[in-house]
Amino acid sequence: MSTPFDLSGKVAIVTGSSRGIGRSIAETMAGLGAKIVVSSRKAEACEAVAEAIRAKGGTAMVIPCNISRKPEVEALVSQTKAAFGRIDILVCNAAINPVYGPMGTLTDEAFDKIMGANVKSNLWLCNLVMPGMAEAGGGAVVIVSSIAGLRGTEVIGAYGISKAADFALARNLALEWGPKNVRINCIAPGLINTDFAQALMADAKLLEDRNRHTPLRRVGLPDEIGGVAAFLASPASSYMTGQVVVVDGGVTIA
Repeated sequence: MSTPFDLSGKVAIVTGSSRGIGRSIAETMAGLGAKIVVSSRKAEACEAVAEAIRAKGGTAMVIPCNISRKPEVEALVSQTKAAFGRIDILVCNAAINPVYGPMGTLTDEAFDKIMGANVKSNLWLCNLVMPGMAEAGGGAVVIVSSIAGLRGTEVIGAYGISKAADFALARNLALEWGPKNVRINCIAPGLINTDFAQALMADAKLLEDRNRHTPLRRVGLPDEIGGVAAFLASPASSYMTGQVVVVDGGVTIA
């Protein structure tokens, strides 16, 4: 019996997929039949993910890429096309947050670095990939954003600004590319237990307060995001574009 979640034969690039949320997305999509390009800055870390996918009968290759460097982003796209002939799914998951503290101490350099890696690189990727998707009859882009783009924070303000910008990026690209059946949506995770979130996880007071005000009374797990990304890339979400799907245990409604 066919399923609207089937990704068989689809080619997916997942940035920042050597660990955490990105790895879960790559493995989930591979389990649904997609051919995965595992990508992050270090090839060795990516290879472990690719091997795990292959061990379960999936197809995966590694293309390392620092998303802050445009030539590497261009190479990621061109090498994927050379290997698989097409790109059906793009997951923009890679992001940085080098600053933890008040915005009053934020340097221009740090702000530019965050916006470049978290917003501009996503625009680069979309502009490189979406025309090919349109020519092939359609495709799906998923940007992994954050609820930091929906609410204020005293410690990761610049990161929050970049994630709010991703929402606007998705909305504008959805209008541009919707007529050609190319969809783009965002996921806004809450606090997820990953290496990326360790600064927040290590703040005992913040963590206790967060859990107390989260209806599910806990932080999330990477695998609780992987399935949402797969849904947004699949035919099951074929009438969704330009949207933000919040996955936060209910914290933003509490």
